Amino acid sequence: MIKAVVFDLDGTLLDRDSSLKLFIENQYKRYSDKLDHIPQSEYISRFIELDNKGYVWKDKVYQQLLSEYSVSNLTWEHMLDDYLSHFPNHCIPFANMEDVLKELKNRVILLGIITNGFTDFQWANIKALGIDEHIDTILVSEQEGIKKPQVEIFLRVLKRLNVKAEEAVYVGEDHPENDVLGARNAGMHAIWKKDVFGGQNFTDEHAVDDLKELLSSIDTFQKV
Repeated sequence: MIKAVVFDLDGTLLDRDSSLKLFIENQYKRYSDKLDHIPQSEYISRFIELDNKGYVWKDKVYQQLLSEYSVSNLTWEHMLDDYLSHFPNHCIPFANMEDVLKELKNRVILLGIITNGFTDFQWANIKALGIDEHIDTILVSEQEGIKKPQVEIFLRVLKRLNVKAEEAVYVGEDHPENDVLGARNAGMHAIWKKDVFGGQNFTDEHAVDDLKELLSSIDTFQKV
């Protein structure tokens, strides 16, 4: 009997790729008087490349960008502050996210989030998506002092939801080792939301392309 579903945030509920591209476009426009010697499309593509799906924090990204393009009238600290302040305004959810969360709640299934990242920033993104009211517990790695794929963070969410590992499903996307294998090492069921990053050589019988497929996948665990 499945009693809880726990989600990754970036790439699973939050369409981080689309959100980041929208943010960079707007940041470029805000600072166009200082960045106009760089073609916008080039600035955006280089930012995304350096960001490496969020695995490189933005202090390093901005330091590299400003150095490469010889931008002397902006500091990386200023640009980082701008990112922290404005990115949540550009958060885009994946299609069907709200409907799936509501349906799970209608089924009286507990909901959780485990996300690696900085506490205030991830909470701002969760609130920007308007999903905090649907989620029963949220674990952010900075606040917890541990991160995926460490088994302890998965065991911690089970304890807070008061469910057994076999009663919970974890849904994650951006890194199969962090999400799918990390959850299974804790004894949880896991569903991989497919993505090419980090998963080119990864296949799994429990995988979905879209959140709308999640409900039927969870039903398969109910029958076990």
